[in-house]
Amino acid sequence: MIAIVDYGAGNIFSVKNALDYLGLENELTADAKKIEAADAVILPGVGAFPAAMNKLCESGLTEIVKAEARKKPFLGICLGMQMLFEKSYEFEECDGLGLIPGSVQKMETPGLIIPHMGWNKLEYGTDCPILHGLGDESYVYFVHSYAAVTEEKYLAAWVEYGGRVPAMVYDGDTVYGAQFHPEKSGSVGLQILKNFGGLIR
Repeated sequence: MIAIVDYGAGNIFSVKNALDYLGLENELTADAKKIEAADAVILPGVGAFPAAMNKLCESGLTEIVKAEARKKPFLGICLGMQMLFEKSYEFEECDGLGLIPGSVQKMETPGLIIPHMGWNKLEYGTDCPILHGLGDESYVYFVHSYAAVTEEKYLAAWVEYGGRVPAMVYDGDTVYGAQFHPEKSGSVGLQILKNFGGLIR
């Protein structure tokens, strides 16, 4: 079972609908015991980083989320991906989960519109199991104004938008993060979610 963490700041229903479509057993939950018992975890997120981190802390799930991310397949989506990092500078400096080294900073794209919204082609970096089987012309859907700044070794995929924008990060073990919305990215996004489900042993 895949636990979708329901802490009040996520695009939970679109993620659940995509998993249901793929036939992947899942549950929306704010129950720490169910997150512990799950085979994999998804942390969705929309909105501003500080507000989302506050909601996660208020839910009492911060420590369980951090612990389980080290034990089983764990996917952060959009803001959920940004929360994987050590800190963000959206509106104010705010600590994240610290699961991947790096920070989240406002995008600098002279001459281009922010927020970055729309479809972009993935370019691949380090090998990442949930990106296996995608073609060279794989487009995914973004909506964001802040982006991760991290070491090359954590960069599984990026897109070009006034420079290289991290699209998928991977710690080389259990933690994955998608800046884009796989649940809104058509067949490519569904394949990524299917691959994530395939990590369950």
